Amino acid sequence: MTTEQIAAVLNRHKTHRGALISILEDIQAKHGFLPEDALRAVAKETGRSLVEIYGVATFYRGFSLKPRGKHIVSACLGTACHVRGAPSVVTELENQLRVKSGETTVDKEFTLETVNCLGACALGPIVVIDGRYFSNVSPAKVKKILEDASKGFDRVEKGADERVFPVVVRCPRCNHSLMDLKHKIDDHPSIRVTVSGGQQHGWLRLSSLYGSYNLESEFEVPLDAVLNFFCPHCHAELVGASNCVLCEAPMIPMIVRGGGIVQICSRHGCKGHMLDINGVNA
Repeated sequence: MTTEQIAAVLNRHKTHRGALISILEDIQAKHGFLPEDALRAVAKETGRSLVEIYGVATFYRGFSLKPRGKHIVSACLGTACHVRGAPSVVTELENQLRVKSGETTVDKEFTLETVNCLGACALGPIVVIDGRYFSNVSPAKVKKILEDASKGFDRVEKGADERVFPVVVRCPRCNHSLMDLKHKIDDHPSIRVTVSGGQQHGWLRLSSLYGSYNLESEFEVPLDAVLNFFCPHCHAELVGASNCVLCEAPMIPMIVRGGGIVQICSRHGCKGHMLDINGVNA
């Protein structure tokens, strides 16, 4: 990125609490990773030490200091998955992709990584590709899963037994929980945010089941309307560094308990969403 592009990113986030993370998100969204020269430019322009910048970049597994593939494959090696045969699944992934865990294929198509838990222990072994969960994975299923990922999941026939998973999220700015325990949707605590659109402003509650599009709002939201999302606690606007791959509206990020980010499209009626479960380096 040029100095002018870095300055534009910094200016866009200068009023945001926790701006450094948002700045790094913008840079990674452009490059797919965090180049050294970009991090040095951020340090220079913000007056922060390069050690501090690298500290943030290496603490969160959502960031990468080297190029990553188009598809991120996360295989769980937690205890529950391990005893159900996860090591053999990882071995098959490595054989099919011809890379080791932590590496990216030569064609930049896939990056393979292993994690300690993906929050669905009863369904292990678990593999997540581009935010989509695959449960009870065996080595025999690996090749088909990778083929479907290459084709694009939006063009793959979904099975009748596809599962959805509850997520617990918090504000990426103030770290406050966004869960409303008293107001349930789909029999689970809802996610409460504040939204504005046109001349209207009010609360919006979303289903916390990943894969469900049920919601309730204080005012009627027209179909295809693009809303602005805000944290009901710190009132910061929730806006990410990427746009929806389906409709190009801004994606809204929220931090998932246990590590990772869930992003939803800000356009009412669009089904664009993404769950990146990477966890946090401890």
